[in-house]
Amino acid sequence: MAELPTGIPMALEPLVTRLLAPNASAYTHTGTQSYLVGDADLAVIDPGPDDPDHLAALLRAIDGRPVRAILVTHHHRDHSPATRPLARATGAPIVGAAPFASDYEGGRSDAAFDRDYAPDRVLGEGGSVAGRGWTLTALATPGHTSNHLCFALPETRALFSGDHVMGWATSVVSPPDGDMGDYMASLEKLMGRDDRIFYPGHGEAVDNPARLVRGMLGHRRQREGQILRRLGEGVSAVPDMVARMYAGLDPRLVPAAERSVLAHLHDLRKRGLVAEEGALWRMAA
Repeated sequence: MAELPTGIPMALEPLVTRLLAPNASAYTHTGTQSYLVGDADLAVIDPGPDDPDHLAALLRAIDGRPVRAILVTHHHRDHSPATRPLARATGAPIVGAAPFASDYEGGRSDAAFDRDYAPDRVLGEGGSVAGRGWTLTALATPGHTSNHLCFALPETRALFSGDHVMGWATSVVSPPDGDMGDYMASLEKLMGRDDRIFYPGHGEAVDNPARLVRGMLGHRRQREGQILRRLGEGVSAVPDMVARMYAGLDPRLVPAAERSVLAHLHDLRKRGLVAEEGALWRMAA
């Protein structure tokens, strides 16, 4: 994956082609992956950042074929801004995740919100778009963001998992838009499915998705246990918890770790297990 050049279409299976955007970073890995679904006509999933080179690569790969829809898993700037120039170039509607609905942006440590994202049609659970020989059906998977969707391709039992399940790292969950309880419930939801493969927004395809999702659930439960142990030891500030729990972490990722720990704490508070006192946390009485 690290050697995959940007802007070069890669056929993953007869109905799925991947293009890598040139936006590699500590939070996007090698870059955002855009997907073309179909053959005679197409859907484009997560066209990525508004980058002229990536847009040109998408249009070359589309090669004049009708685009039935431009689908968006969620409203982060590494996933949705290219919807607008791509819609102008192809005439296709923008479909998928709900638009930005909050004034909150402070404290984000992953990709910022795309405040200009404006879908022509919002998909809820079970909503779909279709073309010749393909169907994409939305699964509501909130957690990473409140509006996150995955898209199932039943013809090949593939799932486009956006940033909910990635092929290289766990997703950042940053409150208040991100919600750890919702994220865990969305993982449990995927455990009840029989998808053959996941195509994530970042990282390699996941060819044993049930095993990965099970491991992600276990990892989050272990983090929760660590947090409760740190609170029991008297460690009550989020930065101190991260310093104890994430030994050797890349300094660029410390803000993301702090947001995820905070998301766990918010979930534990909702469940009555911890209490907040300003910037400090403690076990609930």
